[in-house]
Amino acid sequence: MADELVHREVLSPNCNERSLPISMVVLHYTEMKPVETAIEKMCDPESKVSAHYCITEEGEVIRLVPEEKRAWHAGVSYWRGHKDVNSASIGIELDHPGHELGYREFSDAQFEALVPLLARMVEAHDIPRANVVGHSDVAPARKIDPGELFPWERLADYGLCLPIPKKLELGDPFDNDGSFYLALERFGYDITDGHKAVEAFQRRWRPEKIDGQIDGQIRAILFQLLLDRDRGVTR
Repeated sequence: MADELVHREVLSPNCNERSLPISMVVLHYTEMKPVETAIEKMCDPESKVSAHYCITEEGEVIRLVPEEKRAWHAGVSYWRGHKDVNSASIGIELDHPGHELGYREFSDAQFEALVPLLARMVEAHDIPRANVVGHSDVAPARKIDPGELFPWERLADYGLCLPIPKKLELGDPFDNDGSFYLALERFGYDITDGHKAVEAFQRRWRPEKIDGQIDGQIRAILFQLLLDRDRGVTR
């Protein structure tokens, strides 16, 4: 059956059955060039990695694993109580050189192909905006993709992820680092490596400065995110 949002299929053997309903989307970059190299790796049984989709920089959408199957994209990861993120998520790889091969802005064609695909899965699976995340959010100790140049705010304009809070109502509410880490864990992050967890939070919510240091600005942003969630303003 033809799919207007998918240009071609290159089905990977690297998948198995889910043990959880779909409630998340995880965005990655390939950090490989050309894109066929990444596709070959995700289809190689020995690599033991895959994703549901890969979107090229030119905007071509390639399906690698059917959404009902569990792709192997997140590795050891955690988000909001889920330790088996692969079972709970759809993985989308963005064709991109990454930090190793020359980090740069994501292409408009790629973004414009991502938006309708993501919108469809968010609606089909009733995925909360807070559960559209980057690989670095679910594996902060290991991963930094899709990185600080990914256009989260453009995606938020479509209602497909949470926006960065603009109004910080209570300023700096945490009186010590321990309370910040507990709040960060409550929001969803694995805080086993505290410094890396802070970097991941900054990469997503304050990308202009990523130093792993807890400061008043990120404390205020985190508190506002939690406040909005508890009020039911965000989901």
